[in-house]
Amino acid sequence: MNDHKNTSVGRAVVEILWVLAGVFSAAFGLKGFLLPNNFIDGGATGISLLIAETTILDISYVILVVNIPFIIIGYLQMSRKFVLKTTLAVVLLSVVLALLEFPIITEDTLLAAVFGGFFLGAGIGLSVRGGCVIDGTEILALYFSRLLNVSMGDIIILINLVIFGVAAWLLSVELALYSILTYFVASKTMDFIIQGIEEYLGLTIISTQSDEIKQIILEEMNTGVTVLNGRGGYGQNSEGQEKIDVLYTVVTRLELLKINRIVDDTDPAAFVVIHGVRDVKGGMLKKRKVPH
Repeated sequence: MNDHKNTSVGRAVVEILWVLAGVFSAAFGLKGFLLPNNFIDGGATGISLLIAETTILDISYVILVVNIPFIIIGYLQMSRKFVLKTTLAVVLLSVVLALLEFPIITEDTLLAAVFGGFFLGAGIGLSVRGGCVIDGTEILALYFSRLLNVSMGDIIILINLVIFGVAAWLLSVELALYSILTYFVASKTMDFIIQGIEEYLGLTIISTQSDEIKQIILEEMNTGVTVLNGRGGYGQNSEGQEKIDVLYTVVTRLELLKINRIVDDTDPAAFVVIHGVRDVKGGMLKKRKVPH
């Protein structure tokens, strides 16, 4: 009982640290790079920056008000714990933006677009790892995807097209183009922070030495292997081909070189199909943990 309680407390502390790091990283990206150069981003943060650039309102108040509708939608779509943590994170971001001063790092437009996007994307990604969001675009996209029966990706693209179109009209086409670069860097950084370097890959291995390859993978890589019953399907008389075991396993990109070496050393004639895997659950794979 105590061990479970200690684990829960430890997990909560780690999540709080993720959120704090995310808030300060996002605030640094906003006040150190984007705001001084009049750049915006996509999503709710982009809407906040656009309003702040075209009015006399302070970004610390705007970002809080803009996120309120997203938080309300999140309350209807997700858990109360998620909504509470998101509300606290957005309020904290607003307070940090209002009270803390960050140095203006550069006025070079290209550097500001790239590194502003990097720190903002890192902040959003770190907050997601802490179990909340400080940009509610995905919440809105989830709501409309269910309402209109379209994909979340399409909704997000549509939202950002509107934001950058308005930015080109109210600010300038050049600033809108730099802002698109900012959004691209931010989204890629966010994906990297959330998913990590250990991208998953699925491998299908067809070999006459499947038993030996399976044993080496189990012993050297400590990961699971699924054995499927197959039959050769090449040649004019494919019905008469002998049965063969097909191996399927999931590894990280960092482990790909090792498993390729195992297959090549055991059976150079083996047929291997490699494809990307979005995520995995269960099994013997040591999965990275991202709070929800």
